[in-house]
Amino acid sequence: MKRVTGIGGIFFKARDPAALRAWYKRHLGIDVQDWGGAVFRWADDAGNPVPGTTVWNVNAADSDYFAPSTSPFMINYRVADLAGLLQALRSEGCKVVDRTEDSEYGKFGWVVDPEGNKVELWQPPEGQ
Repeated sequence: MKRVTGIGGIFFKARDPAALRAWYKRHLGIDVQDWGGAVFRWADDAGNPVPGTTVWNVNAADSDYFAPSTSPFMINYRVADLAGLLQALRSEGCKVVDRTEDSEYGKFGWVVDPEGNKVELWQPPEGQ
């Protein structure tokens, strides 16, 4: 079974998320949207669009989105078969968060690595 197929997003916390978003927008040209992040569309080596995106998002320092982890970041990995991977991780003794989400954006599940970092696993909707 194929496991991780790419990075779907990078999420991190900031003491002043609005100021940090503004800094990234001004100095690095990241197109920060009202929801607090940006979406990078994928392209091939020639610059032609290909299906896929990577999300970048700044969260408030007191956000509990990364719980049970206390880390200030979380990486979202694209996967081809979320249910199969979560089952494999459980059978391998990994600490899998006991809930999943299914939305218009795809299917989400989580595992906590040995250092206590919450890792988001994302199966994009068909065709993405």
